Parts: sequence; structure tokens; C-alpha cells
Amino acid sequence: MTRPYPVPISSDEPLGSVTRVLALEETDGEDAFTGASLPQHSGRVYGGQVVAQGLLAASATLIDDGDGPRLPHSVHAYFMRGGKPEAPIRFDVERMHDGRSFSQRRTTASQDGAAILTMVSSFQETQEGAEVQLPAPQVPRPEELTSALEIFRTIDHPVARFLGRTAAFDLRHVEGNIYLHPGEVVEGRQHLWARSRGQVPPEASQVVHRALLAYMCDQLMLEPALRSQGLSWRSEGMSLATLDHAQWFHRDVDVGDWLLFVQDSPTSQGGRSMARAEVFDAEGRLVSTIAQEGMVRMPTADRSGTGRWAIRVAEGDDGSPIPDPQADMAGDGHGGDAVKRDGALVGSQGHQPQQGVGVREHEPGV
Repeated sequence: MTRPYPVPISSDEPLGSVTRVLALEETDGEDAFTGASLPQHSGRVYGGQVVAQGLLAASATLIDDGDGPRLPHSVHAYFMRGGKPEAPIRFDVERMHDGRSFSQRRTTASQDGAAILTMVSSFQETQEGAEVQLPAPQVPRPEELTSALEIFRTIDHPVARFLGRTAAFDLRHVEGNIYLHPGEVVEGRQHLWARSRGQVPPEASQVVHRALLAYMCDQLMLEPALRSQGLSWRSEGMSLATLDHAQWFHRDVDVGDWLLFVQDSPTSQGGRSMARAEVFDAEGRLVSTIAQEGMVRMPTADRSGTGRWAIRVAEGDDGSPIPDPQADMAGDGHGGDAVKRDGALVGSQGHQPQQGVGVREHEPGV
């Protein structure tokens, strides 16, 4: 059996819960592992979690040939069906190729014999080469911006207070958030600072940091697509699901430090939206580039949503609506029940996210 990749556990909550779930276990079969999921009352596994686990599973099969570790430089993942949080996830890794400098691995995540995700990861030895990058834009620093955690704490509701305590990542929007209302300008662009809430153990390898970045980014990638369509996370009847995820890691990253996401959505059509992000560290180094395509659907006169892929996020455990601190202001024109707070969603049937994990449903909405 292949030993799982070592993931040191953070002693700080809520980050500790994330690191614990990323620590896979051995199972029967060569290059096979099992993983648990953080509880999701939505009934779906958080997609970023499965990508991060799949990357760590692939990393466990690499062999150091004496030239130093091979770090992940790209991931290409497809979501095929929703996972069940209460069931274990099996990760089977295929060793596709080991060259002189690069290695490729195919990882399949499955439950009950059915694949929920397939991904190919590529790894490279550390090598010298030209250092060229786009410059980071000049935007307000995170210290000048309002944390989503502070926003949640202004809402007098147990769900909002829960999110204020348990969100695993601190998000700060430069252009203002779209949790309760659309952006002031209908434009498919945004800038956002993010970092972990809690210290990543100093012994955590660069592989673990890159897996945590993959985990983090999935909760915010499609926001520019919503902005481009004048939507918010409360837009009534909205259905959303990530279809695929591609990510490139350019330089070492520390998710415990502030990271700037420069995001846009170049196109939406046929119920699908494209979203991109460049991720810079606090020193202005470009550390990652990300692309996603997601399903974003709104009810029309000819088609009402089935509710299968709906974002259901307006009510607490007792069925009461979450208060809107801007209720006296003009609404977004969509009303309804989709709210995403600090990357976490709350279900309209009492579904709360656990440990600050988003519960957006990552399945093709065909």
C-alpha cells in the first residue's frame, strides 16, 4: 500500500477541521486512499475539498529520485456527480508518466463505485528558468477593507453568527460583496483578498499549501459571472454548479498570508459561465492562475428551475428568514433565497455549512 501524503493538522479552528479532512487514509489496493468530508447539510460534498484531496492523493505516489521533490504545477478536474458528505470517498491514482523532469497522475474520486470527479495533475522538479510575470494591480490593502466575518456579525441571526465563528477563510472584497445584493456596477470583474483563519503548521509542505489554495478558491471563482449578470447570492431561483476546474501553480504560496484574487468572467452563454483568476501574494508575485466553467441558470418565462441545482440559502434552522441589514435599501430585483457568506452557504431547509465550508453543489446541471 502507498502511504498517504502527510498533512500536519492546524491547532487553530476552524482551519484545523479543514486540515483534518485533507489527511487521507490508506485503503485496499495499490495507490488508493479514502477520505472523509466535512458535514454539509445541503447533501452535497464541497467540490474544492475533493480537488484538494485528489491532489494530495496524487502527490502521495511520487517518488523522489534524488533531484528534489516534484511539486504540482497544474490540475485539470471535471465534476461528474455530487458526493454524499456522510459517505467515504475513494481516491484511485493512476501513475500515467514519470519523465526526467515531469510526472503526471490521473486521480478518480468515487463513492459506491460511481465516479464523482476525475482529474489529471502534473508535477515538476524545481528548475531554473526565466522569471517573467504580469504586475499585480494597485488596489486597497486588506487592512482597509471590511471582512466578510464582520458583515456576518452585524446580522442578528444564529446562522450568521455561526458563519462568523466557523468560516475557515477570511474574504475581503475590494468592490464590495454580493452576498445580499448585486454589485453597484454590472461588470464581470472583481478583486478580492483572502487568507486562512488560523495558522498553517510551519512543517506543512508546499504541496499542502497548494492543496489548501485549491480548496479555498473554489468557493469564490464564479462570483464575477454573477456580477456580469447583475446577480447576487440571494437571486431567487438561481441554480449554480461548477462543471470543471483548471489551476496552474507558478510559484510557492502561503495561504496563511494575504492573497489577491484578480478575477473576471469573459463570457456566459447557454446557461454556462466562464470565470478566471490570477492570484498574487502580498509581495505582488503571481502564484497561481485559475479557470472554471460553471452552470449559472435563472428561471425564465419558458423554463422554471427544477430545484435540483438550486442555491438554497435564506432560512435558519427554524425556517425564519435571515435578516438583511440593508433591508431599507433598494433590493436587487431578484429577491429570494440565495446567500453565500464568506464562501459558505446556508440551506433554506435548515442546511448549515459546517466548519466554514461552502456547500455549492458541484454537479453538471443537465
